Amino acid sequence: MSINTWFDGLPLVERKALLAVAIEQEVSPGEAVYRRGDASGGFYGVLSGVFRVTASGEDGREGILSVLEAGHWFGETSMVDGEIRPHDVVALQAGTLLVITPRDFQALMQRIGFVQGISVLLATRVRGLCGLVEDSMLRSTRTRVARRLISLARGDMTLSHQSRSGVQVSHEELAMMLGVTRQTLAKELKYLVGAGALALGYGHIEFRDTELLKREAALA
Repeated sequence: MSINTWFDGLPLVERKALLAVAIEQEVSPGEAVYRRGDASGGFYGVLSGVFRVTASGEDGREGILSVLEAGHWFGETSMVDGEIRPHDVVALQAGTLLVITPRDFQALMQRIGFVQGISVLLATRVRGLCGLVEDSMLRSTRTRVARRLISLARGDMTLSHQSRSGVQVSHEELAMMLGVTRQTLAKELKYLVGAGALALGYGHIEFRDTELLKREAALA
């Protein structure tokens, strides 16, 4: 499978133990892996496909928290604390998951190497979420747009080793990720296009000047 920095960082013996108990599950477009409030399911690895993590507000508005691609592992929080699922995960296209059942997950948690790996995964998750909160509180909309585009180029929270030269995302989806209106997003994208950092296509955003985009994201 395509691996991310977390899985690649596990000791070889733990990777083998994890994959030895994994069960493949095919998922159809629009199918929910789990919904907010569910108490079932397991720990998941994405072999193929794209999945969207979402939450809904009291007014019914939906926010996209992250996009999961091949190599991403998710669902560990409820496996660790035994609480209900905190959000929805839905397939955007047909895909294949590796599923670790709760029973097998608990057996793996008896292994010190796996426990250390899950601790790193949770710490990475906390850092990512704190970064999103920091961005929303302290950074300009333009900086947030640039930072999210760069994150999406690495598979969002998938933490891929490689960064792509563009991302498949609609303006509506990107606005939902950032919690801004499409009008606000359009203004910032227009600026970045005019500056030569981006080129826009139908459902696609191409990076024309990655270094400029990094500077706008306050990452260079």
